[in-house]
Amino acid sequence: MKLIVTVVGKDRVGIIAAVTKILADNEVNILSINQNILNGFFNMILFAESDEKKISLVDLQQALKIQGEEIGVEIKTQHQDIFDVMHKI
Repeated sequence: MKLIVTVVGKDRVGIIAAVTKILADNEVNILSINQNILNGFFNMILFAESDEKKISLVDLQQALKIQGEEIGVEIKTQHQDIFDVMHKI
């Protein structure tokens, strides 16, 4: 499955490391990553790919949500199909 992960929150050290550790631990391959900091706020969008046999979307969403709460950012994980359908309308 192809995924889109977004991260938003006040900038601090270790955000990318914390997010990508969860992905690596669950054998999620990062295809593209883009991040910036604007007025002290961190924004990241990450495209990734995973085998649902290794971790389900729901389980990955939960793991990243918990990690986001621990580091003070909001992490959303969605299947790429949602974005594809939105742009067809």
